Amino acid sequence: MVENKNLLLGICGSPRKQGTAYAVEYALDYASEKFGFNTEFWTVRGKDIKYCTHCDYCIREKKGCINEDDVQKLYLKLEEAKFLLIGTPVFQGNLSGQLKTVLDRCRGLVAKNPNVFKDKYGIALAVGGDRSGGQEIAIRSILDFYQQNHIISVSGGAFGANLGASLWSRDSGKEGVQNDETGLRTIRKVVKRLAEFKKYKN
Repeated sequence: MVENKNLLLGICGSPRKQGTAYAVEYALDYASEKFGFNTEFWTVRGKDIKYCTHCDYCIREKKGCINEDDVQKLYLKLEEAKFLLIGTPVFQGNLSGQLKTVLDRCRGLVAKNPNVFKDKYGIALAVGGDRSGGQEIAIRSILDFYQQNHIISVSGGAFGANLGASLWSRDSGKEGVQNDETGLRTIRKVVKRLAEFKKYKN
């Protein structure tokens, strides 16, 4: 798989088409229209996603994951994209279970090629029903995934988007995120910073 140095892959970790899906698509649209990224959207919603059971097939065989499901198609997109955006709703103060499973399953991809994520760039966003409902913890979990897998994490910087984009839906789903102008501004700050690395790499 040849890496596309202009491709930003947005992964939505929500099983619903509500606030998080809107936020990820908003970020992709902004990245495309303002900064010329090629973008692609992938969501856990409606997907067949099997758990990693730590069977170590990927370690022994170096052929990827033994599970045949929709994550196999995601592997191809992850290999191709130079830039990653991972977004999650806050479930019990952290990532959604669906997204955590996807991240766990990336073990198979790394076991096959330890450098598969090296020198890619990643940003994160989280949507919570409460103002302070775990968004920062969820974002940090995504950044930890980046750190572990040699992905260079990018934030919006100080004064507004220190770790990533944080949104407050007020438990009103898509409508709540649409009305969270402060949260949408954090998305724009993070994407703007990511675009600086696009300029450096191309």
